Amino acid sequence: MQDGAWDVTASEDMLGVRMSYHCWPSSRLEATRCVAPFGALYTPLKRLNPACAPPTAMPYEPVRCSSCKAVLNPYCQVDHRSKLWSCPFCLTRNHFPAHYAENMSETNLPAELIPQYATCEYELPSVPDMGPPCFLFVVDTCIHVEELAELADSLTQALNLLPPEALVGLITFGTNVQVYELGFDGFSKAYVMRGNREYTPGRVGELLGCQSTQAVQQGQQQQGQPPITPGSQVLQRFLLPVSECSFVLETILEDLRKDPWPVPNDKRVARATGCALSVATSLLQLSMPRRGARIMLFTGGPCTSGPGAVVSRLKEEDMRSHADLAKKAEPLHKPACEYYAKLANPAAVTADPKAKKKKATVVEQTQTYHVVDVFACSLDQVGLLEMRELVEATGGLTVLGDSFGQSVFKESLRRIFTRHPEDSPEAGQLAMAFGASLEVMTSREFKISGAIGPVTSLHKHGPTVSDLEVGKGGTTAWSVGGLDPGTTIAIYFDITNPGNTPLPDGKRRYIQFLTKYQHSNGRTRIRATTMCGPWHNPPAVPDGQPSNAGMTHSPVRQSFDQEAAAVLSARLAVFQTESDEVGDVLRWVDRSLIRLCSKFADYTADQPESFRLPPEFALYPQFMFHLRRSQFLQLFNSSPDEAAYYRYVLIRENTTNSLVMIQPTLLSYSFNGPPQAALLDSESVRPDTILLLDTFFHVVVFHGETIGAWRELGYHEQEEHASFRALLEAPQSDAQLIMDARFPVPRYIVCDQHKSEARFLMAKLNPSATHNSEASSGEVINTDDVSLRVFMEHLMKLAVQT
Repeated sequence: MQDGAWDVTASEDMLGVRMSYHCWPSSRLEATRCVAPFGALYTPLKRLNPACAPPTAMPYEPVRCSSCKAVLNPYCQVDHRSKLWSCPFCLTRNHFPAHYAENMSETNLPAELIPQYATCEYELPSVPDMGPPCFLFVVDTCIHVEELAELADSLTQALNLLPPEALVGLITFGTNVQVYELGFDGFSKAYVMRGNREYTPGRVGELLGCQSTQAVQQGQQQQGQPPITPGSQVLQRFLLPVSECSFVLETILEDLRKDPWPVPNDKRVARATGCALSVATSLLQLSMPRRGARIMLFTGGPCTSGPGAVVSRLKEEDMRSHADLAKKAEPLHKPACEYYAKLANPAAVTADPKAKKKKATVVEQTQTYHVVDVFACSLDQVGLLEMRELVEATGGLTVLGDSFGQSVFKESLRRIFTRHPEDSPEAGQLAMAFGASLEVMTSREFKISGAIGPVTSLHKHGPTVSDLEVGKGGTTAWSVGGLDPGTTIAIYFDITNPGNTPLPDGKRRYIQFLTKYQHSNGRTRIRATTMCGPWHNPPAVPDGQPSNAGMTHSPVRQSFDQEAAAVLSARLAVFQTESDEVGDVLRWVDRSLIRLCSKFADYTADQPESFRLPPEFALYPQFMFHLRRSQFLQLFNSSPDEAAYYRYVLIRENTTNSLVMIQPTLLSYSFNGPPQAALLDSESVRPDTILLLDTFFHVVVFHGETIGAWRELGYHEQEEHASFRALLEAPQSDAQLIMDARFPVPRYIVCDQHKSEARFLMAKLNPSATHNSEASSGEVINTDDVSLRVFMEHLMKLAVQT
């Protein structure tokens, strides 16, 4: 904070954290009046400023508090004489370990106590090296022959991007499921399993011939050899290092054929997606229960056969729609959701047949080492809505495309295997992690309400768990599963300090994020990020004063990060759509915005023309305006699969990317000067300009009517019109820069004014000129939606009401 101004984005570069408020009110009542959620957006694997963290992971165990288990950090008070440190979370005094106490002094501090090192990473020597990760490809063979050839080509290229020591396996599925034995030379050998049932790890081992008899085990023990288990046999025959099986696997991929089972004209193909995923999870659970792995599902249609089916094989029965789900008229939806959710945590599923008769209890969630990714390329729905919980619970990735030949799929697949940059200490390692869990510690004045993101509760209760649940609450720890450098988790807090006991001046609040994960090199690490912030005791407001009284110079108002708050509110709204009607969620968004503006704006009661928002809040209403119109809350023109896909991507991306999804960016190119940021408004559409729209999922280059006509006449090919050629090329090169740095790769669209694909731009613009109003300039948009100006007029009127 400098001269009353807060740098609200600095914490992202230094800690990987964005907060909605950086200064918090000291009472629960005042926190409720602040309306916007008190929360943090934490990116566990973000690459930080080199000055803010040790350059490499420290090869020893972290020093922990004996009471609350918080990790030693720069905010601990240290007594150098008695070699004690006080935990800022529970105030317990702890002794330093002997090797710390002998060598440390006020001028020679360990890395954890250096003031600027608020984030430290530890590589745990007590946990054995689990070895390189495994990649299990699960391929749908019911797709068209051309699609299958494109997919096989992409998978062959992906093999060349994997480290030589990484393990790889292949399962294909159609009517039945085939597990390929990559350790068998000579010709391709596969074990075929029926696609209409579910398989446990033991049953999979039995069917694959991976069993060790008692006689064999006794003979090996007598000879002093380690026993051959079903899991070790799987690792010798079905999951092999790339360096040993690449030729065999490439040969199998080249020879892949469409599923041979005949399909009647009135039926869909029998696609056993659920069974294939069951076999894949069981295979990994049998062979490497605590080792990082990715199950990469490539599918081109819905599951129609066996467990997890989302639609009947009869073509006369349509795929479920939003209307069907609202009426609960889709009998296959709920059983499919329950089936895929169960696959997310196979270790917790008991094999005891009597267990079904017992009373239902909370399933004990464990850390997830096996990530499930879904690559769905189809013009129809594939059941992503039902599989979303499986992907979310394991921290997986999703890519939704039209064809396996599109760059949306091909480039996205390639980018999953991105390595750490050359200037990084982990240079050359895959930029991914497995088996991650996140634990949050807080000081006593506030508690944890919950988390929203690709997480699952670990049901770890404690004194810092709030009764007010937000998202996945009731715990201080979550299983995250797979992590990449962009995975971001939203944590929501509840200020519990009562209003009649103000906190002493200078009192600080503390938060510590502990992320434990398995690095792609097989080692287990813990990253500890600790942050602190101030409290503010608000002055008492006399009765009868408006709600914004005393807020003009409040540090709470000045420390507001409207971008982080918009993303936290958007995640909350998206989470509520899972249980509430979209109309109710929209009303909640509207009411919250009115209350927020009523609290923090400057105005005279009952005078809308006096309404002024401070700079810290100026953009927040338009973020909410665009959120209301976005595909996250508006289901028109999107299928249930698409809605699930968009919402899942929103809850795992960082603040910057999430804001682009909520309010797309627009650049304008013209002969009048360099490219300029343009308002996301219909007035920005002009015949003599080119617009570049970035919605995160789509990148649109839009040519005005005049520009499009000149291009059709070939003026850009003439030497005297070199400037016109440069104007056409500029947005295309900028669009390429955007797409090069994004996952999943966005769809690239080039369109002209008044042509059909211009709808991708028009749907995102603020309709300041419609068929019901008089347009002064720009494009007329045929819509009944209100414009931002009308929205703000109503907001100002309602916010100043007494």
